[in-house]
Amino acid sequence: PALFEQGAAHDSTGLPAEAVALYERALGLGLTGLRRRRAVIQLASSLRNLGRPDRSVELLTAERDLPDARLDADERALAPAVDAFLALALADTGRDREAASLALGALAPLLPRYNRSLAHYARALLTAPDGS
Repeated sequence: PALFEQGAAHDSTGLPAEAVALYERALGLGLTGLRRRRAVIQLASSLRNLGRPDRSVELLTAERDLPDARLDADERALAPAVDAFLALALADTGRDREAASLALGALAPLLPRYNRSLAHYARALLTAPDGS
């Protein structure tokens, strides 16, 4: 846990490269639970900020693919954060329609109205012509 906290402190003070090394060490040493999920999100965000959005997409896609049964309630509560940071990384890799679909799909359940329509349109972004 100390390496993760040090990584977060480096992130907060504008030292993403140092944060990446600390997050990777913490994860490599078997960080678990909520801190593990936070470390993956923060590592992916730092990598994206360092110009490595492809690696960010890899990490967050793997995180998103974890079965809910493997996660506790606190970890599941961060699922929208995984989606949000994955959408940013997808946009940075030129996958704008996927990014928009993911972001809108994550937003849909939060709306008081139109949530089914928005969820449908979000999915349709992945199959509709992109206008190019």
